[in-house]
This record gives sequence, structure tokens and C-alpha cells, in this order.
Amino acid sequence: MARGFVRVYRTYNYIDKNPVIDKVRTLVRDEGLIKNLKAVHEISGVSTSTLDNWFNGTTRSPQHATIAAVITSLGYQEEFVRKKEIDVERERKIGADWLVKQAEKKERAAPPKSNGHRRSKRR
Repeated sequence: MARGFVRVYRTYNYIDKNPVIDKVRTLVRDEGLIKNLKAVHEISGVSTSTLDNWFNGTTRSPQHATIAAVITSLGYQEEFVRKKEIDVERERKIGADWLVKQAEKKERAAPPKSNGHRRSKRR
């Protein structure tokens, strides 16, 4: 994936940074380590520059494995909790419609295709 590109999903999106960054920052702060990222690096293996980029830099969407390395090293585990029941067939229809709209947006935003001929510069 190219830098600066953010994948958009119908059911999960955010404006600035992935909210998991704030959750991890809170865990690090609660453990008293927000000012000692070197200690987090030493126990998790995740570099201090990566941590600093999450909390203060330009990282928008950290890799899941890196997030997992930090939270498990601090003694936490991920947990998935059902928030609501879904109608799978209804969601499939909504998802298919959404994908069509995304493709249409992408097509409208794409630059015009070249016919392969170069224009000569006139002086």
C-alpha cells in the first residue's frame, strides 16, 4: 500500500488516526510509562520511534501485530465483544451497494486516460 493512502471501509473508518492509537496511549499512560517509551520498547520490542510516531507523529494506521506486541507486553489482551446482532443478507446488500458507490467515486476522481500519444510542444 502506498504511503498516504488510507483504505476506507463501510463499517470502520476514522478521520485522523486510528482510535486504537488513543487506546494504546491510555494504557501506556496508565502504566506510568508515557514518559519512558524506552521501557515500553525494552519489554515489547517495538521501537521508541514507532511509539513516538503513533502518539505524536504522523502514523495514522499502525499494524495490528505491532499494537498487539505493545498491549500484550503490558499485560493486556484484546477482546471482541458483540455490540449488536446483524442480518447478514441485509448487510451483504448494503455492502454491495456501498462498493459500487466507492468504485463510481474512484472512477470520477481518476485522471483521464491517455491515448498513448505525446503532444508535441509548440513554440
